[in-house]
Formats: sequence, C-alpha cells, structure tokens
Amino acid sequence: MQPVEKVTALGMSLVSGAVAAALFRRAWAMVSGEDEAPDAEDLSRGWTEVLVAAAVQGAVFGVVRAAVQRTGAKTFQRRR
Repeated sequence: MQPVEKVTALGMSLVSGAVAAALFRRAWAMVSGEDEAPDAEDLSRGWTEVLVAAAVQGAVFGVVRAAVQRTGAKTFQRRR
C-alpha cells in the first residue's frame, strides 16, 4: 500500500466512523423515540434494550465501514 493510499484510508476511516455514528443516532431516535441509545453501564435499562442497541450499532458501523473500504479499494484500483 502506497503512502498516499494509507493516508487516504485513514481519513476515510475517520469520516466513516463519524457518518456511522450519526446514522446510528438517527436510526435509534426513529425506532425508539429516545435521543440517546442505552449505555451498557446504565443499570436503569434492561438487558434486551442494551443488547439490541449494541447489535444495531455494530451492524451500522460494519455496513458503513465495508461500504467505505470497498469504495476506496475500487477507486485506487481504477487509478493504477
């Protein structure tokens, strides 16, 4: 991997994390009607709510990360 590719991949990772966090917050607010997702240390929330929130968050981050990495790989492949 070339230095330019490494720097670009790092920047894309940071942006994808921010996008995924925003998408998760919006999705959680739409589904649950609450502004904040439950934290694992919030003992006032039930197990189901905490685990569902974690699963949804993981899925959103995984999909966004895969999409961004795939786009970057395709872009660099075309430029070679």
